Amino acid sequence: MHLIRTALLTLLPLLPVTAFAGDADIRGAQATVDSQLKAFQSNDGALAYSFAAPSIQRIFPTVDIFMGMVGSAYQPIRSPRSYALGAAKELGNGRIQQDVLLTGPDGLEYEAEYTLELQPDGVYRITSVKLKKSTAIGA
Repeated sequence: MHLIRTALLTLLPLLPVTAFAGDADIRGAQATVDSQLKAFQSNDGALAYSFAAPSIQRIFPTVDIFMGMVGSAYQPIRSPRSYALGAAKELGNGRIQQDVLLTGPDGLEYEAEYTLELQPDGVYRITSVKLKKSTAIGA
């Protein structure tokens, strides 16, 4: 037993240290997603744009360009009838995945997989969204 404990204490400092998202990190990421969806619902493009990470804002450098992209490629996110936050998980390196279940403007159910990254200012911003029709039974 002493040998195992000694080996563990010797090897433990050599293992890579991984920071895991705590409840506060998950809540912060969820607040970002929820706030962006509410901004879309209230047609506040500037506010919705503010939740996008700088990497996204470089690709879509103005609110109008960003909103045009969201409106054409992500209509269920742009105009959800309703939504509910689903599971969240830590991806490592300050990244969190947040799942969202949505009812689109067409009445169909969708699943969105948001990826968020912790920014230098301590706030989670959206770095990507994958959207698909729901595969849930009854959807």
